[in-house]
Amino acid sequence: MAKAAGSERVTAVIPARFGSRRFPGKPLVAVAGRPLIAHVVDRCREATLVGRIIVATDDERIAEAATEAGAEAALTSAEHVSGTDRVAEVAAGLDSDIIVNVQGDEPTIAPEAIDAAVAPLLADPTLPISTLMVRLTDPSELFDPNVNKVVVDSQGCALYFSRWPIPYRREVWGNIFEAGRERADEWVAAHRWYKHLGLYVYRREALLELSRKPPSALEEAEGLEQLRALAYGYTIRVVETDHDAVGVDTPEDVALVEAILAHRKA
Repeated sequence: MAKAAGSERVTAVIPARFGSRRFPGKPLVAVAGRPLIAHVVDRCREATLVGRIIVATDDERIAEAATEAGAEAALTSAEHVSGTDRVAEVAAGLDSDIIVNVQGDEPTIAPEAIDAAVAPLLADPTLPISTLMVRLTDPSELFDPNVNKVVVDSQGCALYFSRWPIPYRREVWGNIFEAGRERADEWVAAHRWYKHLGLYVYRREALLELSRKPPSALEEAEGLEQLRALAYGYTIRVVETDHDAVGVDTPEDVALVEAILAHRKA
C-alpha cells in the first residue's frame, strides 16, 4: 500500500509488556494462528499515514515476534507503570514529529481509524494530541466502568473523559435509580453517548513533557491517564470514527477477536 507524504513524520509505537496481571504473555497469544502483536503491527502497516512502526517491549520474545511481523522492536525498562511511559522512552530517541500510541492488545483497530486520528496533527502544527471516539450503541457498555466515555466541545476537543456515562441527562438520570438499568437499551437508542477508543497521537514534545509531569488529581480519581493532559491544559482533538475496536483483555476474548478478523477478511 502506498504511503502518504506525511508518513515520514509519523511513527507508531506499540507498547507491549509480557507481565499482564490478568493475562500474562498476552502479546504472544495465538490469534488466528499468529501472535496477537503481529495483528496489531498489520493494522499499523495498513495505515497510509504511518511511516515507521516500533514495538516497545520489556521481553525478547515479544521483540522477536514484532520483527517477524515486519516492525522494529525496542527493548524498554521493565519498571514502567503505563504503556504511555513505555512509548515515551522510545519517543525520546526518535526524530519523528508525530508519535502514535497504538494499544498492543487491540488487533481489530481499523487502519482508517489510525489515519483519521493522525490527520489533525498533520493539518495543524499547533495541535498537541488527538484521539478517537465512537458512538456508544451497546447498552451493556453504558454503565460499564471499563468503557471510557468522552464529551467534546464545539470544535471537537475533549472537555472530559470518565468511566461514568457523561453527559448527565436530566430526563434520563432523574429516574435512573427508580428504573434501574433495564431501560439502558432505550436510552442508548434515544441519546448520543460516545466512548473513547484508546489510541493517541502525540506531538513528540507534548508526549515527553506529559511523561515528566506528576499524575493529576482527576487522573488518580478516575484512573484515566488522558485526564493528566487535560488537567495541565493540553488540547486533545477527538475524532469521531465509525470503526469500533475490540481489545483482548482475557483469554475468553480471543475467540471474539478471531471472529471479527475473519469477518473483515470475508
